[in-house]
Amino acid sequence: MTALRALARNKMRTGLTMLGVIIGVASVIAMVSIGESAKNMINNSIKSLGSNVMMIFPGTTTAGGVRGGHGSITTLTVGDAEAIARECPSVSAVSPDQSTVAQVVYENQNWSTQINGVGPDFVTIRNWDLASGKFIDQTEVNNLAKVCVLGNEVKQELFGDIDPLDKVVRIKKIPFRVIGVMAVKGSSMGRNQDDVVIIPYSTCMARLMGVNYLSHIMASAVDEKGEKEAQQEITLLLRQRHRITEEKDDDFGIRTQAEISQAAAQTTGVMILLLGGIAAVSLIVGGIGIMNIMLVSVTERTREIGVRMAVGARPSDILKQFLIESVMISLLGGVVGILLGIGLAAIFSAALKWPLVIAWNAIMLAVFVSAFVGIAFGVFPARKASHLDPIYALRYE
Repeated sequence: MTALRALARNKMRTGLTMLGVIIGVASVIAMVSIGESAKNMINNSIKSLGSNVMMIFPGTTTAGGVRGGHGSITTLTVGDAEAIARECPSVSAVSPDQSTVAQVVYENQNWSTQINGVGPDFVTIRNWDLASGKFIDQTEVNNLAKVCVLGNEVKQELFGDIDPLDKVVRIKKIPFRVIGVMAVKGSSMGRNQDDVVIIPYSTCMARLMGVNYLSHIMASAVDEKGEKEAQQEITLLLRQRHRITEEKDDDFGIRTQAEISQAAAQTTGVMILLLGGIAAVSLIVGGIGIMNIMLVSVTERTREIGVRMAVGARPSDILKQFLIESVMISLLGGVVGILLGIGLAAIFSAALKWPLVIAWNAIMLAVFVSAFVGIAFGVFPARKASHLDPIYALRYE
């Protein structure tokens, strides 16, 4: 109670002293929570790709010492995709994929979008439901059928509220009958997944692009634990099919969903540590502010300390009083900072349309750090007060 009364006598100074701790704690909680929200959003984005997804890309080429990126050579074929589905027991589904960009026209409406040529297993691999109609089947793939399934974004741009089923759209002046509309999928890895038109891969290769190779192959492992085994099976099979000798590198690349998640986790982890570290600096500044004010308080209350010692207060009592004042300033600032930090995190998440994630570990850490700051930066002023000479203190003006 003595400590509370002492703090209440100088409300403005106490509030300003707490401000450094408030800003520090709020910054740490807000920054870490925003970082966790970003991490959660990225994880959800990766999960929206599908279940245990693996992407097989064409390899790289080297000419004159200059290496091209993935896809600079065309090494993947429909036969490769069929062989993976047939000969890799750890793979549950496979879809060839060939993509291009084209203008899609319906009556007086048109929209430039990605055209995805895929197989029937595409929806299984991507865990993607249909909003209406049906998806491409194997018969349509075999017959190079001119049918398409619209992503929700394309459906809205071309048809609005009109039912597009059985309507005819034109892609590169070729008529395609709409047989289905995909459910809303949202964005993933910075790309709007709903802005797409899906057609049979055979139709895309022969009628739209005139090629006999694939841009990549999508596959799904039987389960999450089987991703590595499936990757090994695909690697061995494709090396055999492409006649790659032991001393040569693969002419293809495989990226699993686990690898993508791990890379994203490392990136967001570094970001969270960086943001939290920067914000933590303000806690140290707040602690220095507490020590400074407590030293001023000791000087101002020297006579009071002398009186207390004269009536029987021990040095340990004086030490406890000033230490309690310092800790209370720090803890009260910590509580206000926690509330402010949660509020800031909620505002940022709402503004950025990210899922709100409260970093409870950061809150617990903030409480601990607040108490530590109060003790660490309050010990010196408290010791100075407890070591005052009572006679000197009584005579101090």
